[in-house]
Amino acid sequence: MPLDPELVDEVRTWLSKARSDLRAGRLVLDADPELLEHVVFNAQQAAEKALKAFLTFHEQVFGKTHNLGELGDPCARIDASLGPLLSRAGCLTEYAWKFRYPGEKLAPSTGEAADALRLAGEVFEAIIARLPEEVRP
Repeated sequence: MPLDPELVDEVRTWLSKARSDLRAGRLVLDADPELLEHVVFNAQQAAEKALKAFLTFHEQVFGKTHNLGELGDPCARIDASLGPLLSRAGCLTEYAWKFRYPGEKLAPSTGEAADALRLAGEVFEAIIARLPEEVRP
């Protein structure tokens, strides 16, 4: 049975945006001077959008949230093999706000930023692997 073209377009859009966030994070990782707070923000955004793509494909409703735990739990109920990875990725949630406002620590370390980006890339790849070719950007 062919997929609904509107669903395909919506899922592909989420995945395209997630891939763009990963690309931006990789580019900014090497910026001089460092912009590491942007790297971790892009990592969080990439993981969030990948999870929203997965939920959209499976026609699961989700609220306006940046919380990867809230998004990851229903994803793991759909595909239990995602559970361990999404549990590890929950730590990315705080990067939606941490380092972005006055009063917070100014920036993560280079290692922390690189790890966050690597983990977001794992989430993206895991989601892509579980979706049909037709929805991939």
